[in-house]
Amino acid sequence: MVSSSFFFLHVLIMLSFTVMVFSDLSNDFYDDVCPEALPTIKRVVEDAVRQERRMGASLLRLHFHDCFVNGCDASILLDQTETIDSEKTARPNNNSIRGFEVIDKIKSEVDKACGHPIVSCADIVAVAARDSVVAMQSLSMYLDVGYNRRSKGSVEQ
Repeated sequence: MVSSSFFFLHVLIMLSFTVMVFSDLSNDFYDDVCPEALPTIKRVVEDAVRQERRMGASLLRLHFHDCFVNGCDASILLDQTETIDSEKTARPNNNSIRGFEVIDKIKSEVDKACGHPIVSCADIVAVAARDSVVAMQSLSMYLDVGYNRRSKGSVEQ
């Protein structure tokens, strides 16, 4: 139990440092453009963790795998196409990463709450990871948001 707690804390610290390298990020990025964005993400995550407690760890792992290679860009969410060599179906991730349906639900609910798609998928994945940790009543994590949107993603980039 101690080693899993240490690992969990280590991952959180690594994610915090990942976030710090982006100077244009802030924790109030969506306050003016969509004040309901972050509360909506929190509500959907809390519901998902309440239904299946392991989903909290799954959302944190999803965020880790998204950020690990090329930074936090939500490229882990992209499906395989002729032009995209998807991270989602890459050997280490295929059939092992969970939480995509929760992210889809969050995106849908946030777009409804904001009136249009304004919150980046990268921010949704990051905030969902943070809120999943809090929902599991483990730790809290300060998180700045405002990741740039990318129009294209691939494991080759």
